[in-house]
Amino acid sequence: MAKSLGRNQNVGRLVTGELWRRVRRRVRMGPLYRWRFTGRTPERLLVVPPDLRLSDPTLAQEIYYGRFQFSGHVVDTGGVSPFQLNVSNRGWVKALHGFRWLRHLRAAGTELAAVNARALVNDWIRQHGSRMTDIAWEPGTVAKRIIAWLQYSAFLLTHADANFHRLFLKNLAVQVRYLRATVGEMPPGKERVRARIALAFVALALPSSAAGLRNAARHLDAELDLQILPDGGHISRNPLVLLELLADLLPLRQVYANQSATPPASLIASIDRMMPALRAFRHKDGAVARFNGMGVTIHERVSAILRLDDAAAAPLLHAPHSGYDRLELGQTVVIADTGSPPPTAVSTSAHAGCLSFELSSGRQCFIVNCGVDSYGSPDLRPLARATAAHSTATLNETSQARFVHSNTVQGIVGAPLTGTLTHTECRRIDQPGMQGFIANHNAYEVKFGIIHEREIQLSANGNLIYGEDRFSGKEGLTILADGKDHATIRFHIHPTIRAEQARSGEIYLLGQSGECWLFTSLDSHALLEESVFFASTSGARRTSQIVISALLSKTPVLRWRLLRETQETAPSGS
Repeated sequence: MAKSLGRNQNVGRLVTGELWRRVRRRVRMGPLYRWRFTGRTPERLLVVPPDLRLSDPTLAQEIYYGRFQFSGHVVDTGGVSPFQLNVSNRGWVKALHGFRWLRHLRAAGTELAAVNARALVNDWIRQHGSRMTDIAWEPGTVAKRIIAWLQYSAFLLTHADANFHRLFLKNLAVQVRYLRATVGEMPPGKERVRARIALAFVALALPSSAAGLRNAARHLDAELDLQILPDGGHISRNPLVLLELLADLLPLRQVYANQSATPPASLIASIDRMMPALRAFRHKDGAVARFNGMGVTIHERVSAILRLDDAAAAPLLHAPHSGYDRLELGQTVVIADTGSPPPTAVSTSAHAGCLSFELSSGRQCFIVNCGVDSYGSPDLRPLARATAAHSTATLNETSQARFVHSNTVQGIVGAPLTGTLTHTECRRIDQPGMQGFIANHNAYEVKFGIIHEREIQLSANGNLIYGEDRFSGKEGLTILADGKDHATIRFHIHPTIRAEQARSGEIYLLGQSGECWLFTSLDSHALLEESVFFASTSGARRTSQIVISALLSKTPVLRWRLLRETQETAPSGS
């Protein structure tokens, strides 16, 4: 109870801290302090950083006609500048002011696209360049914009007139000084890392002193040491954050190499740890496992990052610091969440899915978590984060953790996790011809006095998965039949898999490639029920789930098995 109360107090401190940062930032952006952001205008850029993000030249034409599609939201400007519109979708507004969409115009490769890009940048400078308010000047957005302007500077400045050239560099310098003044007060998380990356880019791309280069490297070192765990995971436990940070860290490493400059020590070490960690989340079909904020996988984006893995490191099997385990034999992969929640300050995307797992075989995912629809209705995101949306057990239909639902709090610090899961344990039980783990968590100990332990074994060259979910009372006591002993174990099925139940109770999972897995519940009857898969390119999709229910006072151990078979053995028309 004390630790749960502590998390609630942490949320209060987060709100207070963020409000204080906003007040300080507003004061600093006022007329009394704004002189700090003026100074000498650089005459040129020394380097143009590369960009790993995918581009689509067809979107350049959409932008030319005033149709801007960001964060799953389309806005038709109707001939008005997008920077003059009042759009309620916060994700869309942040993407607009982040300027990463310039890559689509550059990909078009036409002078018309370049003219359009310069006009939009000039319009932003005129509308927001000196009006340091709102989302446009949030430090995280400024960091994105600085990196984007540097990466697409050659595209913008080639054939540009002298006035635009000077205006662009002058405003870029203002943004750099502003970010330097505010980065130290940013809350922990990926945006603070990105801000340090942006300033490291600046130290290389703009004329800087040796001391400036050292300071940028030193601050980036410190941030990476703080946020990248020893096993390569990020403190948020979100696989998507690894993708986003690597997309900026890898170009930065390349710029250091091209300039023959000494890179920050933690830059190289962090990338070397993050690559195997990213591979650990990747299924055989290329999808990244849907844990703690991960939604749709853009396969080409992942491939572009992994191609730059100089060591071509094997996937990490056991990540004790970030809390994940991977089992891999033959063509079968099992990826499981075996860790504790992240710190409250970086838990706004965290899920209540401890001991959940995903299963892929060949080029198909069979068992999944529901994932998140990053661009769908915000009302669905709490559902996607709840325990029931994961392939694990729930007790008395209660989620392992709670999330902030207050609109006021969410508008300030998002929706951090405020639940009761405080402790997990995990140990590997690998043997020749078998990989496995045993893990437990205490999320239900305070409220129901019950500990959940899960064991999963992968054997027979990847053809057999044996699972055992064990439930015990606090300190090993017998679970009482007090009406609070109802367990439900869910196995969410990927929407491309067809599930059929035989008369004998077994459930066949039929893949599109002809592969088939037979699910058997050994201690309680399994049912097929409806489910929803959120992490689809087309938004939420209907799918199925296997559900096992039991009263733990009668059945404290629930065993189940998945066996690879041929589709010829599946019941027809069941």
